[in-house]
This record gives sequence, C-alpha cells and structure tokens, in this order.
Amino acid sequence: MTTTPRPGSGAPGASGHDWRAPAAACTTVILWASAFVSIRTAGEAYSPGALALGRLLAGSLALGTILLVRREGLPARAAWPGIAASGLLWFGLYMVVLNWGEQQVDAGTAAMVVNIGPILIALLGAGLLGEGLPRRLLIGMGVSFAGAAVVGLSMSGHGGSSVLGVVLCLVAAVAYAGGVVSQKPALRHGSALQITTFGCLTGTVACLPFTGALLSEAAAAPVSATLNMVYLGVFPTALAFTTWAYALSRTTAGRMGATTYAVPALVVLMSWLLLDEVPAPLAVAGGLLCLAGVAVSRGRGTARRGGTGPVVPEPEQATVEAGQARVERR
Repeated sequence: MTTTPRPGSGAPGASGHDWRAPAAACTTVILWASAFVSIRTAGEAYSPGALALGRLLAGSLALGTILLVRREGLPARAAWPGIAASGLLWFGLYMVVLNWGEQQVDAGTAAMVVNIGPILIALLGAGLLGEGLPRRLLIGMGVSFAGAAVVGLSMSGHGGSSVLGVVLCLVAAVAYAGGVVSQKPALRHGSALQITTFGCLTGTVACLPFTGALLSEAAAAPVSATLNMVYLGVFPTALAFTTWAYALSRTTAGRMGATTYAVPALVVLMSWLLLDEVPAPLAVAGGLLCLAGVAVSRGRGTARRGGTGPVVPEPEQATVEAGQARVERR
C-alpha cells in the first residue's frame, strides 16, 4: 500500500504559528548532541563501520516497528530518488566517515571541519532548491560558525590530528549537506516517518559489508558500549532523524542546517554534566555564540515597504508559507 500524507498539514496554534516544527528541531539538536557522549563509550569497543551498522540496525528496527504500527506503507514513487540519495550519503557514508575521522583528529579540529556542513546546506539549498539566502540566515550562520570555531580552538590539543582525519571530516560534512538537500524534495511526497525509515534502511544495506566486524566486536564489547550503540540507533537516529525530517518539511534546508550549530554548545554542557569535564571559559563563550547565531538565523525577519507600510515576511519565509498554502489548497 502506498500512502502519501500531506506534508506541512499541521494546524498552527492560536498565535498563527505552528510550535511543533521548532519543538521537533530542538528535539533533534538535543539528541544529536547526546550522541557525542554515547559515541565516546561505544567507540572504544567498536570500529567505525561496525558502530555505524549497529546504530543503523537498531534505528531501522525501531522505525520499521513504528511504521508498521501506524500502517503508513510506502511513500510515493517520486520520493525514492531523495530517499536513496539521503540514505547513502547521510545515513551511510556520513556515519562511517565521521566515526573514522574522529579517531584521527582531535575534537576541536573535527568540530570546526564538520561545521562547514550547514554552510554547504545553505549554498546547495539556494542553488538546487531555489531557497535563497536571506540576510538573517547569512548573519546567523556567520555568528554560529565563529562560535563553533571558538569551541574547536578551546578543545584543540586533546588528541592527535592528521591530514587523513581532516579529509575524512570534510567528506562527512559534504555527505551531511548532500543528504539534507536530497531529503528535502522527498518530503513533498511522503511523511517524515516514511522518508526517515527508508533512508535508514538504505544506509543499513550500504553498511552490511561491516557485518563480520560488528559480530566479532559485539562478542568482546562491554555491555555499556553495546547499550550506547543501541541508544544511538533508537534516539539520535530513529527519533532525532524523524523529528528533523518533520521540521525540515516545514522550513528551508538552510535554516534547519543553521539550527545544528547549537550542537557544539550542548555537547560542552553535556560533557560537563555527564563526563565531569569542566568546560574552559573559551568553550562557554563559543557555545553562547553558537546559540546566538541560531537565534538570529531562526528568527522571523521582517521588512517594511516605504518605512511605514505593513510588516511583510522575508522572501525565504514567504516562499515557505506560499508552498504550504498550495499544499493545503490541494
């Protein structure tokens, strides 16, 4: 059975704005930040490919179960090119390469290189999806990238670095950006749950060559590492990628990419609370910059005609609202 739900059909609240999309974006950011803490434990016992496959298997099982319970079926045929591309790039390549890269470079270098991703998303979204580059988005991304760089500099020196590691993190950033931009059109033809489930399954199939390594490493891994791998699959993957897709279907790829600049700030806080790693003052300052940039990029910019006319949305927001209106009229 093929079911094609109405993207962006959620009704706004009494204020005229739908609070569910920002809530979904916040859920994604928090869970993705928590993944860095879990990867630390799981990565000590599992190699990059095995960890990615185990995480994707857990995520696919959770997502598949929910999909069957909800009886959503398959997305429309037009969604499959985007599902395949995002599954291979984001669920597959990104997870493996990022796990590998973080074994080669220190956390600071990895943070700075991977945070090129949101900039690439905005550029690709403008060039391929016609989203445009609103001034607030550009300013917010600049502030957040500066904050991420400050966090990275504050964390540098806590590990080795290599040219290979930098290249791997750069590949991860490109795969991340390509996956997001590929997923955006697919969300016009299927629900967030459908697109995420089949994207995760695609990544799982792509990572099946690591089955042997996963089985051998799981036999020797401590229970804590395996539990962290399962957590990565159920929450930062199954839940967080679904809430991401839900929010992405209701805004632009550029604005969603800018939202992830809050992740480094939350990682600093979680490391402080859960790993007893007291953040340096420079890391705290960088985290605050990241959050400030996200606030700017996610804000609803306005412009006035002739200085005294009515307030109108920025072009980017107007495009989103017009698209949602067309969907609702159908």
